[in-house]
This record gives sequence, structure tokens and C-alpha cells, in this order.
Amino acid sequence: MAYLLPHLQNGWEVDQAILSEEDRVVVIRFGRDADQACMVQDEVLAKIAEKVKNFAVIYVVDIDQVPAFNEMYELYDPCTIMFFYRNKHIMVDCGTGNNNKINWSMTDKQELIDIMEIVYRGARKGLGLVVSPKDHSTKYRY
Repeated sequence: MAYLLPHLQNGWEVDQAILSEEDRVVVIRFGRDADQACMVQDEVLAKIAEKVKNFAVIYVVDIDQVPAFNEMYELYDPCTIMFFYRNKHIMVDCGTGNNNKINWSMTDKQELIDIMEIVYRGARKGLGLVVSPKDHSTKYRY
């Protein structure tokens, strides 16, 4: 499903996507296009892209094709989503301890839209860290 989303082919394109967007949140899915988790995530992202187009723009980056950011953003997971607003990395507290990124596949479309909206609202207020509407910590899962 990654073919439905705009691909960034090199480090320069990633930088330009982050730098050039003034009014919307830049959502970048880092991962491998052939990975099962990324395929699931890309399908969800493709389905919500039209709904969030007023406040977010979604891109995908294959970390094997563009390895420039792997060490900088610690991209070791199969599928990672990161948020940027006006050239600033926006962190999301999901209750998992890693606020820099979402490093699992989110299959709930509305939940992902809610997170993007929270990121947009917080970033417009100048916040660098926003709190997810749902706690994703595993301490309450039995």
C-alpha cells in the first residue's frame, strides 16, 4: 500500500519535506516497504490521508533506501512514525516511555487521526511534546 503515499527517495527530499511545510504537520513513516508491519501501517495512513489533508501531510521513507536518518532518529524498529511542524520534531507521549516516535503499527484509523490532530494543535501552540489521547502503556494489559 506504500504506492498510494508519496515516497521520499533521498535525504534531501526528506529535509525539504520537513522544511517547506509551513501550515501542516509533516507525518513521516520510516520503515521498509516490504515489511508486514509497514504494509499494515501504510494501508491505514493511505485511508486517512484525505481526511487529514487540511492539517497534516503524510510521507513514507524506506530506511534501506535512505539510511541517512537511521542513526540520528534511532530507526531500529520495523515501522516508525514521526511528526514534524515548521522544521521542529514534535514528540508524542503515548505512555510507552519513548516519546520521540510511534514505533508500532496503529490499525485504528480514528486513533491515528486523533494523534495527528493533537500534534497539530499542540505544535501550533509551540509545544514540543504532546500527550496522546490514549495511554498505550502495557501495564494495564493482562
